[in-house]
Amino acid sequence: MTADPTVIMSKMHAVLIKDGQGPIENLYIGETDKPVPTKGEVLVKIVAFGINRMDHYQREGRYSVPLGASSILGVEFSGRVTELGEGVTRWAVGDEVFGLVGGGAYAEFVNCDEGLLLKKPGHLSWVEAASIPENYITAYQALVKYGEVKKGDHVLVHAGASGVGIAAIQMARELGAATVTATASTTEKLDWLRSIPNGATHTVNYKTEDFAAEVKKTTNGKGVDVVIDFVGQSHWAKNVESLAIDGRMTLLATLSGSEVPVVNLGPILYKRLRIQGSTLRSRSIQYQTELIASSSFRDTIDKVTGVNGGGPMRTYIHKVYPWAEIQSAHHEMANNKNSGKIVVEVQ
Repeated sequence: MTADPTVIMSKMHAVLIKDGQGPIENLYIGETDKPVPTKGEVLVKIVAFGINRMDHYQREGRYSVPLGASSILGVEFSGRVTELGEGVTRWAVGDEVFGLVGGGAYAEFVNCDEGLLLKKPGHLSWVEAASIPENYITAYQALVKYGEVKKGDHVLVHAGASGVGIAAIQMARELGAATVTATASTTEKLDWLRSIPNGATHTVNYKTEDFAAEVKKTTNGKGVDVVIDFVGQSHWAKNVESLAIDGRMTLLATLSGSEVPVVNLGPILYKRLRIQGSTLRSRSIQYQTELIASSSFRDTIDKVTGVNGGGPMRTYIHKVYPWAEIQSAHHEMANNKNSGKIVVEVQ
């Protein structure tokens, strides 16, 4: 094991939850055991971490932590390698990285499998790097691996102003989609999604408009080839209606509920639809490392820059909080105020 001689602490600070679960007000910064890297793991000193919707569900006791993962919140981060577990050959102490974990990113230090780390390029800030892993890996899995998007496809992305939504919109455009329709709940979010480079070609306010009817107009009656959905129950029937012959839908969450009272199987049959449920966090380490190691994903992630970086895909930061204001960061997401990523700096 190789270690930085200046890092000798056995304890660290992390964002913890009073009583193990509860409201936002139960979040606090406290002391806990500092993790020790085991075989194939890397210990990273965290500079910044991203906030995700699953963090809220976990805090409330509605999201099970994967077996073997840290119970501390947080799945994505940026930071510096401080210690190497047995057999690690890809990284060295001092390397600047960003990456994905099953839990534990709301802390000063986190253990990460060496295959789930990416080298932080110089053109990305620490905050920008921390905003990328969960969003872009999830978007890639939904759009490319399962959605099999190709040049000329028509794509519908729900929750367009979310981190994953913004990544999926830009990724679809970069991969040659003919149209990308995004849904959101406010005029401000919809206008912004059309205004960004490689943003949505069309937008729909799902609260006031029928997105199935709108995509039929956009595609001259054909429907969309790919749907990326986070909403579930309330969007189910219109999603099926929206899909073209041989359409593919990836379901990433069920924000409106998971039970659909009445389902007509006919359109799924005669339109030859494929509907794929997908989560990333519960996947095996092997699956995640193979996904990240694929040349197709690497080619995609290398094109991501910050908002002023000029890349075909960019990461957009809604707001940055010091971790002393972790409750405010969670309130911001709970109130659906963000267009882009909420990131927290460990200070």
